[in-house]
Amino acid sequence: MAETWTVLKVLQWTAGYLKEKGIEGGRLDAELLLSDALILDRVGLYLNYDRPLTTVELTFFRQQVGRRARREPLQYILGRAEFWSLPFVVNPAVLIPRPDTEILVEEALKRASVEANILDVGTGSGAIAVALAHELPGAAVEGVDISPAALEVAAENARRNGVDGRVRLGEADLARLPEGPFDLIVSNPPYIPSDELAALMPEVRDFEPRLALDGGGDGLESYRLLARHAPSRLHSGGWLLLETGAGQAPAVRELLAEAGLLDVFSRDDYAGIPRVVGGKAATRDA
Repeated sequence: MAETWTVLKVLQWTAGYLKEKGIEGGRLDAELLLSDALILDRVGLYLNYDRPLTTVELTFFRQQVGRRARREPLQYILGRAEFWSLPFVVNPAVLIPRPDTEILVEEALKRASVEANILDVGTGSGAIAVALAHELPGAAVEGVDISPAALEVAAENARRNGVDGRVRLGEADLARLPEGPFDLIVSNPPYIPSDELAALMPEVRDFEPRLALDGGGDGLESYRLLARHAPSRLHSGGWLLLETGAGQAPAVRELLAEAGLLDVFSRDDYAGIPRVVGGKAATRDA
């Protein structure tokens, strides 16, 4: 007689299995994967603990758990992530949006007028560009990326969040930015030093796009390019705002100051790590 796998039994077994694979928070992952498989929310799981899974449901769920056990990120398995309380499609062509990056959005909103002209460099999933367009209905937002596959994801996310008419997307790299001029340039560039990539957790190292992670020998190559090319694309008094990795803020502040930007500052994230560095373009004579 075939063994009966109820919702509760499946959750308990999966949580233990993922823990054995070195995955912290295995119970939550199990709940989210099972919710997806059964098309239920997490409350629905609790209300259906005694429900047995069908053979089809169990087969699909086991496949998804197998992917997570191989350390594939949960967001890639589900095909979605949340950022700024908005839904985003994600796949291995783009970095998974992270809560730390919301600090960059917060700082941008402090400085953006209601009709600002904004450039998001290395837009990836479009998380920053879409969040800013969502909050600033009168703004014109442009997102650029070197990856055509990433731009496809960003376009889908703009559509899903109803801002595709105000988020323009295009292919460009850090040394070939659109002319602008812009009131605000924002970027979460690659900033992991090349020799540290191998030590990253498997979910990041083995699945997220290396192009969006590798910041060169010291992790600062992207910041050097942005400090060199972005200021000339700013309106007088416009701002350049950059997300930084742990320990990088002092060096990035120095780069922006050397580029002639004024009022250079850094902002901590909620863990106390300097996360955003910014500077303002000098006022130019008319």
